[in-house]
Amino acid sequence: MVEGMDNHRDMAHSQGAHVNAPEVRLWFVREVLPLEAALMQFLQHNWRNQSDIFDLRQEVYMRVYKSALEGLPERPRQFVFATARNLLIDCVRRANIVPIEAVADLEALETAADMPGPDRVTQGRDELRHLQAALDRLPPQCRQTVVLGRIEGLSRREISERMGIAEQTVAKYLARGMRTLVNILYSEAPSVRRPE
Repeated sequence: MVEGMDNHRDMAHSQGAHVNAPEVRLWFVREVLPLEAALMQFLQHNWRNQSDIFDLRQEVYMRVYKSALEGLPERPRQFVFATARNLLIDCVRRANIVPIEAVADLEALETAADMPGPDRVTQGRDELRHLQAALDRLPPQCRQTVVLGRIEGLSRREISERMGIAEQTVAKYLARGMRTLVNILYSEAPSVRRPE
């Protein structure tokens, strides 16, 4: 596949491309190839003739690579899936057959392309677990103040009324809690003291 991309490099140079081919190859390997499993699943789900799937994948790759020679897309995942969707639409048009199922599936694909990948979901969950563990290490009143102020978005006055403490004390707990959280989250040894 990479060998076939060299032909596009020559064509892109004659058209005044903005990105050099080695840079596009590195981008392609780093950003596009890791999406292959999701792309194959997408194509298999949305194309009836399974014997066409590998050809469709190659066509998506060629379109993405050729377009990247003109300028690297800012959101590669969305770009790859939009390219795949457009390719399937082109194939349906060429076949002059527009089954109702194909149209319904293609409209649903736009939301699938915007969903984060499994690696991002896993990373997000890990970060949330780490944050929850850090919150659990805070003294109770600091934790309650941080949750009410930074997570639930209450004002100092609302926190003061809910907890039955002065607004100045709320400010002190918030500052202490946030400082301690930063220390915990960035692996510095926190100096957690119980509020007075």
